[in-house]
Amino acid sequence: MSTSSFSFTFCICELLFDYSFFQVLVTEHKRTMPLPETMFCAQQIKIPPELADILKQFTKAAIRTQPHDVLQWAAAYFSALSKGEPLPVKERIEMPLAAEKTDAGLTPGLLKVLHKQLSPKGTVNVAELKEKWKHLCLPEEQLKAILQLGDFGEEVEWMKVLALGCSMLGGSLLSSMKHACEILTRDPEGGAARIPFETFSFLYSYLASIDGEIPEEKTEAFLHGIKEQADQQTGMVLLRNFLTQPSRLF
Repeated sequence: MSTSSFSFTFCICELLFDYSFFQVLVTEHKRTMPLPETMFCAQQIKIPPELADILKQFTKAAIRTQPHDVLQWAAAYFSALSKGEPLPVKERIEMPLAAEKTDAGLTPGLLKVLHKQLSPKGTVNVAELKEKWKHLCLPEEQLKAILQLGDFGEEVEWMKVLALGCSMLGGSLLSSMKHACEILTRDPEGGAARIPFETFSFLYSYLASIDGEIPEEKTEAFLHGIKEQADQQTGMVLLRNFLTQPSRLF
């Protein structure tokens, strides 16, 4: 074979090698390339008809509740929604009672949410209480203080927890009872905030015993006076029955 023929053959082989190598590179590149985004027209996209209302209600609930951790609260919200349980949602927007304190998370609105969730059970496991408390993004220290004050075990009587929660909101015994009445009443907001005397008597007696500085005879005398008024009001206690009598404040 002549030198010119050999050179030509060598060049052809080199070109074929380069082309084969190029094909390998192209094939590998195709394998690693992300798939192009599939384009859909409006007629192909099916949106569940209930989605818009679900998201609308969720957004309104988040605005009313103002959770500190939106993702944690959202998980609890949709979990309760899927199970048909009371939602962790405030009835209205409210300002914290002590905004200047970084750990002041409990408000009457949030305590009312917990009441709706836990009161039907009467007695609640502490683990469940802690879970509901966490869902509302409330400070763990506040719940720990309540549990220590009540000296509870693994099971807690919800109404006692409610009473102690109200005591954290109110600066005095009667202001705590005011919060309790406003949380428990079925009256419209701003109304008389009536609750049954039996409920009032239980909460007041419990908080007075926790306080430890109110003589038992004073507690009994106070409740006797409240009952006389309640008997004339179909057994219901009104805010004005105990907030407009300074001589009875304890």
